[in-house]
Amino acid sequence: MFDRELVREILTQIAAALEKIAGRMEPIRSADDFTSSPAGLEKLDSICMLFMAVGEALKHIDQITRGELLARYPDIDWKGVIGFRDIIAHHYFDIDADQVFWLCRHELGPLTATIHRIIKEL
Repeated sequence: MFDRELVREILTQIAAALEKIAGRMEPIRSADDFTSSPAGLEKLDSICMLFMAVGEALKHIDQITRGELLARYPDIDWKGVIGFRDIIAHHYFDIDADQVFWLCRHELGPLTATIHRIIKEL
């Protein structure tokens, strides 16, 4: 068994980070909005930093729970979320604004909903 309170606390931090990403994405209408101005690049940087924190926290949860908890929610590509953290951390200069935009528009909502569901079910 794992420490549910510790995992719940980490999940709450993840949920807060995902909400920040959503808020920072509100004015972004295309990937070009990231790359067309210094302010857009700052948004891209801040969103990537938050995704890196989310991936690291999920990796920690997977270790704490010995791979049991996240596996209960197969609708999310957990390996992909954690892997995106590794791409940001180790290949930052290769980050594609189109990819970040797509992830935020298509994957952020389901990921956020699942994190809230896990918190509720713990």
